[in-house]
Amino acid sequence: MARSSPLLLLLFALALVAPVAHAAVVEHTFNVGNLSISQLCRPEMNITAVNGQLPGPTIHAKEGDTVIVHLLNDSPYNMTIHWHGIFQRGSQWADGPVMVTQCPVRPAANYTYSFNVTGQEGTLWWHAHISFLRATVYGALVILPRGGAGAYPFSPKPDKEMVVMLGEWWNDNVHELQETAFLTGNPAPAADAYTINGKPGDLYNCSAPNHTRRFEVRRNETYLVRIINAALNTPLFFKVANHSFTVVGADACYTTPYRTDVVVVAPGQTVDALMATPDAPPVAGQRRYYMAASPYDSAIPGPGPPFSPTIATAVLEYVGGGDNTTTDIQMPDMPPFTDTNTAHRFLSNLTALVLPGKPTVPLGAMGTRMFVTIGMGQADCQPDQTMCDPTSTKFASSMNNASFVLPRGTLSMLEAHRSNATAGVYTRDFPDRPPLIFDYTADASDTAQLQYTTKSTKVRTLRFNETVEMVLQNTRLIAKESHPMHLHGFNFFVLAQGFGNYNETVAVPQFNFVNPQERNTLAVPTGGWAVIRFIADNPGMWYMHCHFDAHLDFGLGMVFEVLDGPTPETSVPPPPKDLPRCR
Repeated sequence: MARSSPLLLLLFALALVAPVAHAAVVEHTFNVGNLSISQLCRPEMNITAVNGQLPGPTIHAKEGDTVIVHLLNDSPYNMTIHWHGIFQRGSQWADGPVMVTQCPVRPAANYTYSFNVTGQEGTLWWHAHISFLRATVYGALVILPRGGAGAYPFSPKPDKEMVVMLGEWWNDNVHELQETAFLTGNPAPAADAYTINGKPGDLYNCSAPNHTRRFEVRRNETYLVRIINAALNTPLFFKVANHSFTVVGADACYTTPYRTDVVVVAPGQTVDALMATPDAPPVAGQRRYYMAASPYDSAIPGPGPPFSPTIATAVLEYVGGGDNTTTDIQMPDMPPFTDTNTAHRFLSNLTALVLPGKPTVPLGAMGTRMFVTIGMGQADCQPDQTMCDPTSTKFASSMNNASFVLPRGTLSMLEAHRSNATAGVYTRDFPDRPPLIFDYTADASDTAQLQYTTKSTKVRTLRFNETVEMVLQNTRLIAKESHPMHLHGFNFFVLAQGFGNYNETVAVPQFNFVNPQERNTLAVPTGGWAVIRFIADNPGMWYMHCHFDAHLDFGLGMVFEVLDGPTPETSVPPPPKDLPRCR
């Protein structure tokens, strides 16, 4: 047998260590402060923003890099940042949700977030995780493959990329809106506008300059469009006039290529989609086409104030050769605001792109099975809701009739977990089943006795490395609605989803064990259910909650407590020295 030359052996060894050797440190400074801005032709107002930008800066990293962000809080409000979709293995203290993994960063205080992005590729994002401040404190987090764009596992390879962040805009101070909603127990008002990359667009009857974002494209190129829904409370349809997409990723997980002319994103979700430009603009003489984002209103009927039935726009403009023969801008035909069929078709048809060495759905012995109802209900006024009418109940939301309240003491939940000082911080009695079995999605009128819920801070404790299967069942106690459920610290596999009450006999044969989509945020079908599965291999305290901020404030959340593993690498590390204190 021929012997390998020393040179070949050296090259082979270098190839093995190359991914580690090329890992980098990506460092940013986030200065959170006031930004004076005018929207919708109104006088300038101050918002809370990062580095004077809306959206905030995009972080670009490669798989395996370490990201360090120095947060300087020059705003008048307490602040935390959540790195949405980052697993935070070994950096649990950097996850960000206030009072779950950290105390807030006080005004005039600083804190440094440090985490690794090993094993993750695609589009994620970051946002404030306190009050309603993520309405304006947010930005993209793009993780490229270690080998660059040429290493994407899909074709054609994109020539260029663009980040499209969808959001909501209020003409009032969002922090004050959230405080008033909490103190009174009444819902906050709906947004005044939707936005694309921070701007509402020129369909809002406002001719102010710089009111509409503009994206330049050239003919015969392929663009990777990174679409992020940063809205507080609204799922959105997204289209580009006379263009179509091939979806290749969702929540930083590759998908089987899926052709569509409409993308649907719930708050918290991301979608990566290829968009090809033809040799000539799609319409002769037409250089400009509207991107549009319109709301998907899934509530039947909707509690609280109505949503804003408006459309955000940006302009896609062809550059480089040829002249416009028209000043018109092509507008896409948007789905009706209540088009559940279109939303469900998109959200349920995605499947995973199965790749060698990547995680697949766990098929071993099940450690924990849960059936969890999610939805709106009623609760009594709490002692600190000083403007709440105590003679009547107010809106609440819950999971298995437990309406979640963040602890208000001197320890975050993660600090209490690690120091085994949980008394007065949380209890370990989150139920695996609802307290009562009933017709969860029936349009019944006599449900008053079922609507009542109580406030608590309950967690579900999981053994390290056990497999968890959870049925998420929407209820109709007040309204049927699609709730976007986000799990911190993990991705999960979506085995099946559907409408009505979950029926195990019918559903289990439909489970996808081959290529189920992998997500960190799932839009549970309105008046329906979904089944997810994940492995609890990441110790710590991990929030699971609805990504409608209004519902989160009402209590639609819970926390998984994952116990330490057998080695230091599978245990929660000591807290960083500059971890903020609650008092």
